[in-house]
Parts: sequence; C-alpha cells; structure tokens
Amino acid sequence: MPEKTRIRPPIVELALARTKEFLREKEAMFWVFGFPLILALALGFAFREKPPDRIPVGVVAGPNAPQRLAALQKSKTLLPRLMNEQEARDALRRGKVSLLIEGSDTVVYRFDATRPDALSARNEADDVLQAAAGRRNVLAPREERVHEQGARYIDFLIPGLIGMNLMGTGMWSMGFTIANARMKKLLKRLVATPMRKTDYLISMFLSRSIWLLIEVSVLVAFGWIVFGVRVNGSILVLAILSIVGGYAFSGIGLLTASRAQTIEAVSGLMNLIMMPMWLCSGVFFSYERFPDSVKPFIRVLPLTLLNDALRAVVNDAAGLPQISLQLGLLAVWGIVTFMIGLKIFRWQ
Repeated sequence: MPEKTRIRPPIVELALARTKEFLREKEAMFWVFGFPLILALALGFAFREKPPDRIPVGVVAGPNAPQRLAALQKSKTLLPRLMNEQEARDALRRGKVSLLIEGSDTVVYRFDATRPDALSARNEADDVLQAAAGRRNVLAPREERVHEQGARYIDFLIPGLIGMNLMGTGMWSMGFTIANARMKKLLKRLVATPMRKTDYLISMFLSRSIWLLIEVSVLVAFGWIVFGVRVNGSILVLAILSIVGGYAFSGIGLLTASRAQTIEAVSGLMNLIMMPMWLCSGVFFSYERFPDSVKPFIRVLPLTLLNDALRAVVNDAAGLPQISLQLGLLAVWGIVTFMIGLKIFRWQ
C-alpha cells in the first residue's frame, strides 16, 4: 500500500506560507533588519562619548565687554561671542545663543529660564565672572568621574530601538498583510475554505515570531560589537520579553486592520496609534521630562512597558520577578486587542 502523506495542521502550513512570503519582501527585510541598524549606528556615533558641546553665549558690546569676553573664553563650558545689542537680541530670540551678558557697571543676564542649557550657562558665566572679579572659593572640591554601562546614551538607545522595532514590525506585519489581502480579494476566497479565521490570524503571529527573535538578536549583537552594549540579564528573559512584546503589538495591529478596507486606511490608523508612543514612550529620550500629570498614562502604554522592561534586563540584569508587572500588562494588551480584533474581524 502506498504510504500516506502526512498532512500538517492548517496553522503550521499558513505560518510557513507567511514566512516564505516575508522572505520575498525585500522592502520588509530592510525595514526589519537594515533600518534599525542604520539608526543605531547614526545615533550611536552622533551621541558617542565626547565632551559636552559648549553653550553659545553672547556678550553685548560695551566698556566692560572685552574683560568679560576674555574671562568667559577660559571656560570649557561656554562659547562666548562679542555682539552689538541688536545682533545679540536677535541671536537670543532665534536660539543662536542661550544667554546674553550685558550691562555697564552691573552685570545683567538675559535668558529664557525654561531652557536647561540657558540656566546652566547663566550659572557657569556667573562663576567665571565672579572669580575674575576676585571672589575666592571657600570650598576646594574635587571631581570623581564615573564611567559605567547604563550611563551612556547608547545604553539607553539600543533597548529603545529594540522596542520601537518590535512595535513597528509587529503592527505592520499584521495590519499591512491583512489590509493588502483584503484589497486583493484574497480574504474573500478564503471564506470558501474550511480554515478558521483563528488559524489564519494566529499563523501570522507565529510566522512573525520566527523572525522576531532573529531581528532582536541582530540588533543586540550589533550594539554589543559596535558600541559595547552588552546584555547584563538573562538571554532567555530577553527572548520571553520580546515574544510577549511582539504579541502585544501584533494584537494591536490585528485590531487596527480588522475592518480597514484599504492600505491608506490602515496606514493612517497605524500612524495615529504609533506616533504618540514614538514621542512619549522613551525611545530616544526619557519620558520623565513630561509633566507628572501625564506620566501615569504614559507608563501604561505598551511601548513604555516594553522599553522599561528591556532596559531593566539589558542594563540592570533584571529577572522575571523584576519585570513581571510589565510582562503581565503587555500580555493583557495582547490578549484584549487580539480577542477584540478576532471578534470584529471580517473576511471582506
């Protein structure tokens, strides 16, 4: 008797088909693997370890301006320039300088107090000019400079880029694929098959998971080789966190595309959802800069949860108990959005 051909479960066949389809998408391969590496390289070198940029300061021309300029030029923090009054006011208004120093007998500091660099420039300039006028320092401080992993900007950036990549590819791989198949009438044809929509949708996440760990590994390895950003925590914990985070964003992507009829519609919805998280969830800078009143809302955003947990694992060697809250909330985001998306999903 001829040997029976083993038939694999539909969900496995669908996942393999989606994986092969992804391999043919050269643009998707670039955005998943190439773009995060280019971004990390550019920002890593832009914010590499170097002395802080000197703060531009304007010295308004006057009787005491040459002496003040000479004193300020000895500072390693300030970059003073001699200007006439109108040029100085224009430079301050346009942000070309952070501080103006004017006045004849009495020194007048003109600056915008809402700018941190302006306040720093004011304090530094005052110290320099007071010392030049003969002030003696009562204390004789000394410096101890600390250099350790986690304090550099690149240590902050790499986990943020991993989180951003998991969000973008998780949502787009689900949302764009569904919307594209709906536009091409492929979903309409699948209605006639015995396949359940649960199998179809879960298979898309499974195929995404195959690449999810690979892309995270590539970005982590790149950060370690090029910038010395090592993973202090468990690789297994990092893998679990990446899978749960990818699932959360896949669920959001499914919910977004469940009823979208066109690529334009799903693209608009995706950008509407992702843009606030790009800005607020601590990808490129800490969300601690935002007002205290909005921080509780920012902290429960899925990308914020993921970025906080990633930085805890990578920089602070956190284990599962330390990131259990973030993991749990990410799982809730994934389960709730996936279930709602599954409930309202339509083939056509």
